Amino acid sequence: MTGESKEFGYEALSELFHRYLTGLILAIVVELGEDRAADVVRALFRRQQEERFLPGLEKLGLTDESDAVACAKYHFLSNVVGGVSVAYVEESNTKAWVRYLPPRWIFDGTAIAAIPTQVARAMLWGWHANNGVLLGNPSLGFVCTGQTMDGAAGLEGYYIQENRVLEADERLRFRFGESCPPINEEALPKLDHQEWPDERLSKAARNYSMDYIRNIVPVMCEELGPLVAQGVLYRTGRKIGMQYSESMRAMLGLDNPVEVLAALFRAQGDEISGDGNEISQTTWKLMNGLEEESLPEWMDGLRGLWEGVVCVTHPTMRLDLIERLDVGGDSFRWRLSLTSEPSGY
Repeated sequence: MTGESKEFGYEALSELFHRYLTGLILAIVVELGEDRAADVVRALFRRQQEERFLPGLEKLGLTDESDAVACAKYHFLSNVVGGVSVAYVEESNTKAWVRYLPPRWIFDGTAIAAIPTQVARAMLWGWHANNGVLLGNPSLGFVCTGQTMDGAAGLEGYYIQENRVLEADERLRFRFGESCPPINEEALPKLDHQEWPDERLSKAARNYSMDYIRNIVPVMCEELGPLVAQGVLYRTGRKIGMQYSESMRAMLGLDNPVEVLAALFRAQGDEISGDGNEISQTTWKLMNGLEEESLPEWMDGLRGLWEGVVCVTHPTMRLDLIERLDVGGDSFRWRLSLTSEPSGY
């Protein structure tokens, strides 16, 4: 695979997983209610935070900063490589602002109009409220001063080092009478294009989207139950796959369904081989390291996404998983076949 085709694959997969994430959150709101959606979002961001935050501080060279400043800089630096519009302002060593500017990445496009405030707050409870806990600093909290879905010009707030220990319900507070200081865009760190060429940025954006899907799948199974989660993953995936099938094929420069799926699987970093209408996937990089948690419902749900991508131009095409790596097989072996009736659920 050439560098250019790798980059196109990364971009396509990043886009598809990004839309899938947004679709899953909306689907849970509609099908199961905002309380269940808030539970999933809070657990998702807590899982992400516990997995990524402390190693990220080390990787980004922020361990010598004060805790408030380190947290704000972390959100800026870790998000900018994923293509998220974020800024920060260091007001003092004990108070540092972070502002997520519209368009909001996770609540993509017109989805912003359908995300309940409770669900948006759950993201902050899952991550921002827990930074002080992981840092061993019980006096560090986050104060939210505005939410996009409430009509504010972005999600903004600040990390604050208090002179007392915070109670659990004080680690996240809401004060809508305060405003973020002016942001000096020119003073914000810029990515060095020599260090971050286009292919590396595309791969980073892919990893950013993959991480969310990697973590929301087990979270949904835990919070909703495996069978309910499987249904939501499959139905939503099929819809998202169909909705973005045309753009996937255009980005990849491919139309043959076997070639399209193989390119998307390779973009995940997986080892792929093909034989006629079958694809063998001998690795599962998306869920690498989560083997002990893995359930058959994970791939049964994710299958809907891939099925949706191929069924738009081939309505009678069926995608079957005839060998399973997740239950002890040597690979995932996918078979595409034509049937007499359109595929569906």
